[in-house]
Amino acid sequence: MFRKIYFLLLFALVGCFYAAWLYYRHASHAKLIAPDDIPENRRIKHLGIIMDGNRRWAKQHGHKPWIGHKKGVEPVRTTIEFCIKNNIPHLTLYVFSLENFNRPQEELSYLFDVLAQQISDQELDKLFQEGVKVKFVGDRNLFPEKLKPLIQEIEDKTQNGEKLTLQLLFCYGGQQEIVAACQEIATLCAAGNLKPEDITPELFKQYLWSDSSYAPDLIIRTAGDQRLSNFLTWGASYSELAFLPCFWPEITEGKLATVVNDFYTRKRTFGR
Repeated sequence: MFRKIYFLLLFALVGCFYAAWLYYRHASHAKLIAPDDIPENRRIKHLGIIMDGNRRWAKQHGHKPWIGHKKGVEPVRTTIEFCIKNNIPHLTLYVFSLENFNRPQEELSYLFDVLAQQISDQELDKLFQEGVKVKFVGDRNLFPEKLKPLIQEIEDKTQNGEKLTLQLLFCYGGQQEIVAACQEIATLCAAGNLKPEDITPELFKQYLWSDSSYAPDLIIRTAGDQRLSNFLTWGASYSELAFLPCFWPEITEGKLATVVNDFYTRKRTFGR
């Protein structure tokens, strides 16, 4: 009898210690390592995020797919604030890929309406006024007509922002971006304005849709899938990757801090 009680107490004690360890581990990771504690050459200058799982979150909660897109607005604000707070100067969010055009027309219509609401969102506008420069990146020929004036307005309004450069990949595909750059360069060569031997990686980057001044140091993808899905195909060649099981609407500052802290424990050799 006493032996059973002893083992039950021992089991309970071990369980308490394990729970306390889990709490301590979570708490220690919830706070971001201070940027000043990280050498300048190892700090994140560009964070890329594939915001996946809006539709699955909606399905899990019994909602229509576009409700998931609407719910995904709050984590966007959280992420922008996170980057400003932690001196991460470049943020790229995957908003809408060229492949997404294959979705049902009803969903696309609601998705574009949600995006229009995001662009006009007062809270986001407040952030933009605090020094966020917004740039939409993708095939502009495919931008929905009703969004073009809003996109132009927000780009013009924020062009002098210096705290954070926010790239929104919209009607975007990494492979298509590279093909478009090749077509421009080939046209220059055919016209005799550029010699093939003068084509270098640095020159090539100038013809990309995206700003390749800084390649992404870290790319985060939510919702469990472990692939890049045509995200910044050129720039992601040496990016560190992090795949989270949670859906995008479930992203919090603590989850972002945990991933960034993990990044700072990695050793990046760049092939050396």
